[in-house]
Amino acid sequence: MKILLIGATGGVGRRLLPLLQAKGHQVVGLHRKPEQAAAIADAGGQPLLGDIIDMVVEDFVAAAEGCDGIVFSAGAAGSGLDRTTAIDGDGPIKLIEAARRTGISRFYIVSAFPEAGRHRERNERFEHYMAEKKRADVAVAASDLDWVILRPGRLLHEEGTGSVTLGPAVPYGDVARGNVARVLAELIERPQIRREILELTDGATPVEEAIERLHRN
Repeated sequence: MKILLIGATGGVGRRLLPLLQAKGHQVVGLHRKPEQAAAIADAGGQPLLGDIIDMVVEDFVAAAEGCDGIVFSAGAAGSGLDRTTAIDGDGPIKLIEAARRTGISRFYIVSAFPEAGRHRERNERFEHYMAEKKRADVAVAASDLDWVILRPGRLLHEEGTGSVTLGPAVPYGDVARGNVARVLAELIERPQIRREILELTDGATPVEEAIERLHRN
């Protein structure tokens, strides 16, 4: 497959890119800063300069030309309400339309666990982030694409052990970004898993086994 990876330089995306390359996929990696191109190329990807905020549907159509799937793992990372709206909310919605126009059916998005941040004092920026993530999820789920919405728990800047808890509803907890990347890479290998919302934390089950259980179910 040829995959358009949105968020190729982020904590999940930069770990996912080499995993996809190792499985024989071609990856077009979107990056915002010119100096980020080298890291994508070094990992075996094709760098593509572009800013999600400024890009319109037609730009994403051009970016996705020749691709078979899209992975959205970008996020505003607390950089402001307007940026959160433009990246976490509007970004996936523009890409859904781009997928329709290019005939791409497979669409994977990294979202957020519904329980995220519920133990903390309410914060306007975080509540807005959660609302935008849900707005994007609703648009993805309402589309006719072969989508998977992956909702990780509290993200850790770690590679992880390769063992997880994965399912339609699991207890909230931490998850290493490396494990999120591993799960995405394995989901892409199993196109029969489609139109699913999955929650993910670190756990005791190897990634391949956890995904195989989904397939059996």
